[in-house]
Amino acid sequence: MAKAPGHREHPHHKVAERPLTERIRVSVAGTTIADSSDVVRVEEDGSPIRYYFPRADVDMKLLEPSATTSQCPFKGVANYFSIKAGGKELRDAIWSYENPYDEHLALKGRLAFYDDKLPQINISPRP
Repeated sequence: MAKAPGHREHPHHKVAERPLTERIRVSVAGTTIADSSDVVRVEEDGSPIRYYFPRADVDMKLLEPSATTSQCPFKGVANYFSIKAGGKELRDAIWSYENPYDEHLALKGRLAFYDDKLPQINISPRP
């Protein structure tokens, strides 16, 4: 894509990515949405820790694409999904960077969850 304008304008802002090998699971109302040992942990200044899952390890039939988008000056344009699971619908609960800026290509197409805003979403290590 291109270099992130946020990193040029704010060179001290940290967005650190780290691949995990431990197994991480996401559930909503007892329904497993994602389960993976191929997760990227992202620590960004001013934001909660986020976990980005490969689509192959997410139950995509429980997700519905949304028309919502947002712009991050560090990572790019985020596209959103809603979850329908356990009799609940959580609107715009998941996002993905389809074409992230060059500095964050490891996030391309992966899915992250708003577990801090939606207490119904549980992200936890799994044995």
